[in-house]
Amino acid sequence: MNINDLTQLIKSRRSIFPAMYNDRAIDRETILTILENGNWAPNHRKTEPWRFKIYQGESLKSLSVYLGEYYKNNTPAEKYSEIKYNKTIGKPLKSACVIALCLYDDPHVNIPLWEQRAALACAVQNMWLTCTSLGIGSYWSSPKSIISASEFLGLSQHEECLGLFYMGYTDIGSLPAKRGPIEDKIEWK
Repeated sequence: MNINDLTQLIKSRRSIFPAMYNDRAIDRETILTILENGNWAPNHRKTEPWRFKIYQGESLKSLSVYLGEYYKNNTPAEKYSEIKYNKTIGKPLKSACVIALCLYDDPHVNIPLWEQRAALACAVQNMWLTCTSLGIGSYWSSPKSIISASEFLGLSQHEECLGLFYMGYTDIGSLPAKRGPIEDKIEWK
């Protein structure tokens, strides 16, 4: 593997939002490749705690309805915005695929929950980099509506959802980004 190609891929990863997606579908094999790369994330004691609920096609409508109803039912009248409601229900419908990022915390394994969550985050980074390499826009969103969606998602008592991973092809090309110098964030001992 060429380190320059890897570095370029990492530096090219961006949050690409559903409003920027085009209508091109993501086929099942591509989704499985993205998830397979997520499956190779590091994890303590090989627990592989990630679980994924895939919304595509018609099921995106049920996700949209759930998110919209949650917003309506949990937003005080004085804070309610029809614009925000429409954005909320529109995100899944503008996406080719949305993946609920769930975690299974095995009660028989004594591993701190934060380590399991970190493993899921590593899996998502692998997925994100894979999407970037395939020209698929993606981003991780963690609204309270999905964090509270155990019943909607059919989660067990040992599972939790940490967000939604929106995906869709895009025509926007590369986007600029900036990071501060690494020297400002390290201390040699």
